[in-house]
Amino acid sequence: MEKDDLLRDVVKHIDIKSFDSTEIIRAMRDMSFTARDTAVAAEIFNRMINDDKCTIILCIAGSTGAAGCMQVYVDMVKHNMVDAIVATGAAIVDMDFFEALGFKHYKGSPYVNDKKLRELYIDRIYDTFIDEEQLQICDNTIKRIADALDPRPYSSREFIGEMGKYLMEHAQKPNSLVQTAYENNVPIFCPAFSDSSAGFGLVAHQVENERSHVSIDSVKDFMELTQIKIKSPVSGLFMIGGGVPKNFAQDTVICAEILGKPSDMHKYAVQITVADVRDGACSSSTLKEASSWGKVDTVYEQMVYAEATCVLPLIVSYVYHKRDWEKRAQRAWSTIFQ
Repeated sequence: MEKDDLLRDVVKHIDIKSFDSTEIIRAMRDMSFTARDTAVAAEIFNRMINDDKCTIILCIAGSTGAAGCMQVYVDMVKHNMVDAIVATGAAIVDMDFFEALGFKHYKGSPYVNDKKLRELYIDRIYDTFIDEEQLQICDNTIKRIADALDPRPYSSREFIGEMGKYLMEHAQKPNSLVQTAYENNVPIFCPAFSDSSAGFGLVAHQVENERSHVSIDSVKDFMELTQIKIKSPVSGLFMIGGGVPKNFAQDTVICAEILGKPSDMHKYAVQITVADVRDGACSSSTLKEASSWGKVDTVYEQMVYAEATCVLPLIVSYVYHKRDWEKRAQRAWSTIFQ
């Protein structure tokens, strides 16, 4: 097969506004297993929306953006369901910024010959394909953004803000998550920013500017997100997957305490994951376990053991169509760093 044969069927992003899941979620309340967990998670998320003191932090790990859920996250920002985002670099750069430049993800198969994919310069995320040549254009775009900035350490939030500013003039696809967050003053943090397409571009930038260059300061990220937590009397986490974004957001409670500015534990928490708790990893540690560390309260918390593309659209559609977000005050946390 030729490259064009494999990169033909585009992954389309689901639109949670186009369907109303409220009746499905209501029916799930009286079921069992993951169905009931999903309904409880939807109710907790809507409770966050209705708590006028609550800052909502969206945590994204994994490849749901490439799999067709990126518009879900965009709509969460557009409709004031999210006040800050903590994500992997791949979710923000390789998936969202990549598509904002005009590129696509394609429906593929996990049963292809991966050596053949490598020959064709096609990257695979389970059953999703990406054109590696286009991904390298994304790398080089990150380099150009870095080349144009004053040489100093930046938090990932600052640098992603510059990416949003770049897209205001150069976006080939409107309404990306990076651009929408920039326009709505929703800060995006990627504490492992270089573990993505951005890393290649920043390495190239530093090699060409060895003595004076842009760098990403993850400690500054931690300090900035902790500042948001300190200023938030109540906070809630809506987490897709686990890993660095999950733990980074949870740890702000401990960091605030160490800084002598004790903050309450995150009052609300929802995590959607398929990770097994028995390996002890951050991705799979339960929210009740996080309570033992003083990070998450256990009154309004729900683990949903499901593959996120199946339940995330239902939960967010439910909250969208409840429309309680319409009366919610916008936090605009990005402005506190200006």
